[in-house]
Amino acid sequence: MNNSDIKNLSNEELKSQILTEKEALAKMKFSHHIAGTENPMLIREKRRGIARMLTALNNNK
Repeated sequence: MNNSDIKNLSNEELKSQILTEKEALAKMKFSHHIAGTENPMLIREKRRGIARMLTALNNNK
């Protein structure tokens, strides 16, 4: 998700998106520990995306 997309979301949409992304990150980490992933950089990108959304949520308050 781009920064411009994140800025256009409302607080409720951001909160729901953050929860969804955190669940996806947990699944990615679990599958990575079990079998390994083809591209472990995806975990980093997902984590940074969550951080961007949390920053946008804090700035909107």
